[in-house]
Amino acid sequence: MSAPKTHNSKILIIGSGPAGYTAAIYTARANLKPLLVAGMQPGGQMTVTSDVENYPGFAAPINGPWLMDQMKLQAEHVGTEMITDTIVSIDLNSNPKKAIGDSGDVYLADAVIIATGAQAKWLGIPSEETFKGKGVSACATCDGFFYKNKEVVVVGGGNSAVEEALFLTNFATKVTVIHRRDSFRAEKIMQDRLFNHPKINVIWDSEVSEVTGDTGVTGVKVKNVKTGAVTDLKTDGVFVAIGHKPATDLFKGQVTIDTDGYIVTKPDSTQTNIPGVFAAGDVKDKVFRQAVTAAGMGCMAALEADKYLAHLEAQHAPAQKKTANGNTPKP
Repeated sequence: MSAPKTHNSKILIIGSGPAGYTAAIYTARANLKPLLVAGMQPGGQMTVTSDVENYPGFAAPINGPWLMDQMKLQAEHVGTEMITDTIVSIDLNSNPKKAIGDSGDVYLADAVIIATGAQAKWLGIPSEETFKGKGVSACATCDGFFYKNKEVVVVGGGNSAVEEALFLTNFATKVTVIHRRDSFRAEKIMQDRLFNHPKINVIWDSEVSEVTGDTGVTGVKVKNVKTGAVTDLKTDGVFVAIGHKPATDLFKGQVTIDTDGYIVTKPDSTQTNIPGVFAAGDVKDKVFRQAVTAAGMGCMAALEADKYLAHLEAQHAPAQKKTANGNTPKP
């Protein structure tokens, strides 16, 4: 095993989804020679998305992992240094910022872009894993179109579950919401819309105990949590909407984080409460959570980081040389 190394860079990008790769492309093109640490899941959530139909620029559906590979290649082509490592500790208040990888390597940088993303919370049953990307999804906006004139199930009872169910009525003939309690946590106005929608049916006090099918989903087993009774329900797709968990544990106690665990940035900005530290993508976005919005924020973070570094460099520029007679030359 090789000895740990120390990496010095103007800018360190943590995370390798659409936000991280886009930030890398822009900072590399600005000649900042960014260093990107890929993390545990290079490519992020897009690597478990089989068909992507809503990313601009492609007339036909594209493969999620392929899109991430293309972003990575583009970032490398313009000068990004990619490192396969996972940051396990970081000091964002030091100058330069200091991060330590699982490898033992040390990363020093004047600016940091946090693009660690968020992970959908899953049910945790084996059959769910089997059918991910084959009928089990955590994003109705991403995959709802594929269920035109089909029947789907939504699991959950909060705002996201109700929003997903209402959105899916644009495509599906029937939407069944399965919730383990006897009431929703969602806002009252959204509940009213759901209860009044003719396409939506609710199964209370129940959970999905198994997803069934062959090459794709054909049904679910629904277990009543009070009686234990299990029934079979035919469906073409399952949308899990029980929330997301942003990958922010590493930064707690340093950057400002809201009650849901997302990094807080200044309005219309990716700047965090720490100068020189920016956050982009799903790690700060609890509303949209789309690849295209993450990429857009990666661009914003890169431009803001470039401006920050230019200001930093100007502050540390050597004083103007004096002329032979001791006077400072006029500009």
